[in-house]
Amino acid sequence: MKRNIITIDENKCNGCGICIDACHEGALQLIDGKAKLISETYCDGLGACLPECPAGAITIEEREAEAFDEEAVKTRMKPAGQPSHEEPKQTKMPEKLACGCPSTRARSIDRKVQAHPVDAEKPQSQLRQWPCQIKLVSPMAPYFKNAHLLVAADCTAYAYANFHQEFMRNKITIIGCPKLDNTDYSEKLAAILAHNEIKSVTVLKMEVPCCGGMVNAVKNALIQSGKMIPWNVITITTDGELKED
Repeated sequence: MKRNIITIDENKCNGCGICIDACHEGALQLIDGKAKLISETYCDGLGACLPECPAGAITIEEREAEAFDEEAVKTRMKPAGQPSHEEPKQTKMPEKLACGCPSTRARSIDRKVQAHPVDAEKPQSQLRQWPCQIKLVSPMAPYFKNAHLLVAADCTAYAYANFHQEFMRNKITIIGCPKLDNTDYSEKLAAILAHNEIKSVTVLKMEVPCCGGMVNAVKNALIQSGKMIPWNVITITTDGELKED
């Protein structure tokens, strides 16, 4: 049937994810750093996402498309545990980012280089971008261009007192926990490496066994990207010291 439905220009899409939060039907998903329409049956064609797109990547056009399935959308969007008499037409959906809220909006943070050491009583943050969670960053985010990349287990920032000045300084920092996230970061990391000229990769991990997943993810990502990039691994002990290799 012919009806109004959204179209996304991937060349214009910057992967900010704002449109995802604006879509009340859950028809949009961030995939490989770009907003995608995951099913025509979830799009009502009303364009609530349209004014939210800062890049002007979304338009509405009349074309052949599957009919909007309001019942399937209602069933799919029901809160967990709420009974339903209908099964959604698509039983397995791609993983959805934690919404299109400010936590997913990519931005760089300008840090001025200080001529003298920072006052110990008032240290300066060295975070140079937002977001910093591996699961939230877009591989197409501009701050990855020509970056020195720090891939850190999130516990390291709490265990090592001089984390910002010694490891984050002049790097783009992304963090995660392979045990708590229960995911393989290698696909996201490979996309970051493939789409950007990353100058180096530093892996900062704790001495606990589960942190080995962070190292394996980076190693697999380097293999998948097919790029020869200098990388190293630094280990922090659970009492907050650098571990001798």
